Formats: sequence, C-alpha cells, structure tokens
Amino acid sequence: MTDSKSSYRQIIKSTSIFGGVQVFNMIISLIRSKIIAILIGPAGIGLIGLLNSALNLIASFTNAGIETSGVKAVSTVSHDVKLLAKEVSILNRLIWITGILGSVTVVVLSPLLSQVTFGSTDKTLSFILIAITLLFKQLTSGNLLVLQGLSKIKYLAQANFYGNLFGLLISVPLYYYLKIDGIIPSIVGSSLIAMLIALIFRQKIRIGSVALSNKEVFSEGRHLIILGFSLSFIGLLTTLSSYLLQVFISNFKNVTEVGFYTAGFTILNTYVGVIFTAMATDYYPRLAKICNDNSLVKKLVKEQSEIAILLLTPIVVLFLVFAPTVIKVLYSDEFLPIVPLVCWGILGMVIKAVSWSMGYILIAKGHSRIFVKTSIGFNTVFLIINILGFYYYGLEGLGITFLVNYLIHFIVLKMIVSKRYDFSFDAGFYRLFLYCLCICAAAFLCLSIDLVFLKYSLLSILILISLCFSWIQLNKRLHFKDFISGKNN
Repeated sequence: MTDSKSSYRQIIKSTSIFGGVQVFNMIISLIRSKIIAILIGPAGIGLIGLLNSALNLIASFTNAGIETSGVKAVSTVSHDVKLLAKEVSILNRLIWITGILGSVTVVVLSPLLSQVTFGSTDKTLSFILIAITLLFKQLTSGNLLVLQGLSKIKYLAQANFYGNLFGLLISVPLYYYLKIDGIIPSIVGSSLIAMLIALIFRQKIRIGSVALSNKEVFSEGRHLIILGFSLSFIGLLTTLSSYLLQVFISNFKNVTEVGFYTAGFTILNTYVGVIFTAMATDYYPRLAKICNDNSLVKKLVKEQSEIAILLLTPIVVLFLVFAPTVIKVLYSDEFLPIVPLVCWGILGMVIKAVSWSMGYILIAKGHSRIFVKTSIGFNTVFLIINILGFYYYGLEGLGITFLVNYLIHFIVLKMIVSKRYDFSFDAGFYRLFLYCLCICAAAFLCLSIDLVFLKYSLLSILILISLCFSWIQLNKRLHFKDFISGKNN
C-alpha cells in the first residue's frame, strides 16, 4: 500500500471513530437544544450564550492555551516514557494553576462582567456561582489533551460521548423543573460531570509522575507557556470578538436576536462543524510530529484538505435543501428566521475546510508571533464586517459575512504559508476544490427558484451529483472495497 493511501486511510479511520461518536454527541446536543428551546425559548438561549461568552472570554485569557500547546508537547515526546512522564507532570501542575486563576478572576470581576454583559449588576451572583466551571473545564482539557497527544482516539471519543450524555441527564430535569432558573446549576453540573469522566478515561493510560518544584515547572514548561500564551491570546481575541458582537446585537436589537445568532452559529460550528472536530483530533498531533519537514507537511495538509471538502460537499448540499426542517427539528418554529443566516454561512464551511487545514501549520510549527499577528487581523476583520453585516442586513448579513470572512481567511493564510514554508497545492487539488464549490453554489442558487417543482427537481439532482462525486473521489484515494475488508491496512 502506498504512503498516500495509508495516510488517507488514517485520516478516514480517525474521523470515523471520533466522528461516529460525534454523531451521538450531536444527537445529545440536539435533544438538549430542543429541550432548552421549548422550555426557556430564544431569550433563555440568549442568556446562556451571553453567560458562556463571558466565561469563555476569561478562560481564553487565563488558560494559557495549554489545551493546544499541551497536545503538541505530548505528541512530540510520546515515544519516550521518561520524557512523557515529565511533560505530563508539568502539564498537570500548569492546568491546576491556570484553572484556579480562571475561577478566581471570574469571581473578582463578576460585578464588571454583569454590568458589561447585561447592563446591570443583577447577574453578579450568577457569575460567582458559575466561576468554578473554569477550573472544571481546565481539568477536563488537561486530561483530554493527553489522550489526544497520544492518539488514544477511542478513549478520547468515549470521554466526550459520556461527558455529553451524563451532562444531558443532569440538565433535563433542571430545565424541566426550574425553567430559566436551571441555567446556572446546569452549567456547573455539566462541567463537573465532564471533568470526572475525562479523569476516568485518562487514568486508563499508565503514565508515571515526576516530582517537580514550582520553579522547575515554570522553567521546564517555558516552551509550553510561551506557545500557550500566544494561543491563549488568540483564543481571547476570538472569544472577545464573538462576545462584543453578541453585546452589540443585544444592545442594537435584543437578547432574542442574540438567541438567534447563538442558535445559527451553533448549527454551523457544532452540527455542521462536527467534521472539523473529528479530523482535528488526529490531524494536529500527526502534523506536530512532522512539522520540521515541509514536504511532509505539504503532503499531509493536501490530503487532509481533500478529505475534508469531499466529506463536507454532500453535507452542505443536503443541509441547504433541508435547512428549514433541520432548524425546526433542532430548535422550533420560532427559530426559522435564522434560515438565511445558516444557508449563507454553510457555504463558507467548504472554504473553511481548506483554510483550517493550512492554519494548523503555524500552530504545529510553534511560530506564535506570526500566528498572533494574523489572528489580530482576522478577528478585527471578523468583528467589523459582522457588525456591519448585522447593522445593514440583520441575521442574513451575519451569514454573508461568515462566508466573506472565511474567503479572506483562505486567501491571506495561503499567502503566508506559501511565502514562509514554500507551501502550495497542486492543480489537481484546485480542480477538486472548484468542483466542490460549484456544486454547493449551484444548490444555493436553486433555493431562489420560485417554481417549487423545478427547484426541488434540480436540488434532488444536485444531491445525487454531490454524493456520487464525493464517493468516486474518495474511492480513488481509499479503494473502499479493500478498506472495508481490511486488506492492506
């Protein structure tokens, strides 16, 4: 079996394992979203979105990006038992320090967070009560990053699945009996359960411990901290942009509009974006291991991009056709105003698949300075064009700017990685990329046809075309018959 075929199969295998579990996680999230939508409505979802955005803002500043830099560190030393034990010991100490720092920061800033987020100090106690979740989430990340860095995909997938399942089982009765008052205990309870389950699966891996002083932790973990703080700053920018956008929407319109925004981007980034979550689980550690060889990096990024767009193309077409039905199922009829937002936005997912694959090059190589500079630019553009999009065109404008944002992201990243790492895609990749974009664009344009019979006839043809095209192209790379039978694996 050729190296390329082996690599393609590794991508599909890891995506299948984690992606399969992610499907169950999506079902769990669907049930949770449906229950929340029915029991507390768009205003309740808007409240949850604002609370989580404020928490994520603080977490982005205090978690030092350990959940990402830690994966690189673990994957790099995974072959050496002693080095692995030392690296994990350093990580564990840093996780506790940053988790406690995050929780204390939320408590101290709770009056300010309430004032900025809700226009009054009425939610100060709410922020104090949910502050502990930053410690829980950081401990969860610390356990999961070890599993990811060691490519223990099955354990990682199971930890995510059971964490979501038991989180749902806690949340349902709380929302049922307490309605909107169940938001705070649900957030805290879900994060606690996720932390305990991540710990259980992490302990399945036997890793020794090394006694280290705080001075040694910061000295030996300097590489983690430097890269981590860069990533943390970037996470802070991303979260801050999203937070400021939600505050703008809330003040310019109302909390219900924030609920629509939250629901729309949850569909794009969680339900449709599940493919990115599944792929990143294996892709990032593999890329980190070969980051010093630009030829291998080019090969892996190309393979990852091809698989991503081939898997996404039929998903995008199907979603465009059934968007109203999907939104009704996921939420309720009240949320139908987000249809234009998600239809425009989902077109950007195919472009995101490629720019996302290239973006990991900067992280894997640890070139934090250029990554910070580009992130400042991207997040500034994101915030400005989204505010303008919402101001002039409402929710549909947010979908259009989502697409524009990832087009800009792709062009700029391609220029950067081409110049710095001599990275390029071949003509065959660009043909494939163009075909996929044309299929998705054709489906989107068909939505504007007034004649119902003609519209759905053309859309049905495009569904078949997207499925057949992706199947044929994937089969060329994987040889499904051998892949399914286990030959040459």
